[in-house]
Amino acid sequence: MLQKTTRKNTPQKAARIAIVASAYNAEYVDSMIEAALKTLAGSGLDDVELIRVPGAFEIPVIAAKLARRKRLRPDAVLCLGVILRGKTTHAEHIGYSVTQSLAHIAIETAVPMVHEVLLLENKAQAKSRCISPETNRGSEAAHTALIMSGLMAEIS
Repeated sequence: MLQKTTRKNTPQKAARIAIVASAYNAEYVDSMIEAALKTLAGSGLDDVELIRVPGAFEIPVIAAKLARRKRLRPDAVLCLGVILRGKTTHAEHIGYSVTQSLAHIAIETAVPMVHEVLLLENKAQAKSRCISPETNRGSEAAHTALIMSGLMAEIS
């Protein structure tokens, strides 16, 4: 069941957050980006690095590059995209590949990869998860990035 995002913005220590977002299905992804940026700004983070890639499949390579940087390495990376199922299994292959890659990058680099590359059945699901302010997964991803960056700093 799709749950509402109900977390309150809390002031955050200085954290470097990056967003890697797909340009494909821009109507939905752009809305997730806006919600994520609003949530981060509400927590006191205005300097967020945003990188757009052509599609969901390209997200992990940029996320890996960011996580392996020596300078300006992010404390967490938000990965935002929308994959809509079609009549073939292509969407499933992309979704699985992205998921496996992001998990591997996070474990290898110890930089949290917040996975909001959504594999959805149809545009109605995309609208409810990406456009609706009450259930926007971009906002949820931003909250997760803030929590994870704080936890990583705490246990370092």
